[in-house]
Amino acid sequence: MKLLFLGSPGVGKGTYAQVLTDVLNIPHISTGDLLRAETKKGTSLGNELAKIMEKGELVGDDLMLKLIEQRITESDCKKGFILDGFPRNLVQANHLKNLVDITHVLNFKANDEVIIQRLSGRITCKKCSKIFNTASIIPKEEGICDKCGGELFQRKDDQPESIQNRLDVYREKTKPLIDHYTNDGLLVEIVINKNITEIREKLITQIKAYLEGKIDVIEEIK
Repeated sequence: MKLLFLGSPGVGKGTYAQVLTDVLNIPHISTGDLLRAETKKGTSLGNELAKIMEKGELVGDDLMLKLIEQRITESDCKKGFILDGFPRNLVQANHLKNLVDITHVLNFKANDEVIIQRLSGRITCKKCSKIFNTASIIPKEEGICDKCGGELFQRKDDQPESIQNRLDVYREKTKPLIDHYTNDGLLVEIVINKNITEIREKLITQIKAYLEGKIDVIEEIK
C-alpha cells in the first residue's frame, strides 16, 4: 500500500497522515522531514543538500528522488508508506513513476474560509518553531511557547490576504498533477471541514473502507 497525500496549505494532511500511519502501520514520509534528517547526518548527500538549502534554493528532482528512493527501501516501508510533499509537478510525478508504483492518491480538501480561519490563528515559536493556534492549540501562557519558553509570533504568510494568495497559487500549480492522477484512476478527493478531533473515527473508517475496495468514493466527512 503506497499512498500519496495531496492537499493545500492548512488543509491538515500532515495531521491526517500521522493518524493514518498509526492505524495502517506504515511510515509517514514527509519530504521536509527527510531533508532535515539527511542534513543532520553529515553524509555526502546531506552536505550537498545543506549547501543548496542554505542558499535558499530548491532541491533538484534528481536529489529528491535519490533521497526518496533511499528512504522507501528501508525495512519499515516493506508494507508500504505515506508520501507527503512530493511530487509537486508533472515532471516529478513522471520521475516518481519510474521509481515506485503509487497505489492510491488521496487529495485532501477544505473550504477556503475554513483554511483561512485555521491558518490565520496560527502562531509560531521564534526559538523552536513549534506551532500553536489561538483557536485550537492554545499556549498555556499567552505569547509564550509551552515547549521552550520562546516568543510566539504570527508569520506574514499566515495573514488572511497571504493565505488566499497561497491557496490560489497552490491550485494553479497542482491542477495538472491532480488531473494526471485522476486520469490514472488513482485519485480520490476527501473533503474535511471539521477539526480532526471531531471526525477522527469517521476519517479512519472511510479511508480504510476505500483502501480495502469496499467503497469507490469518500463522502464529505462531517
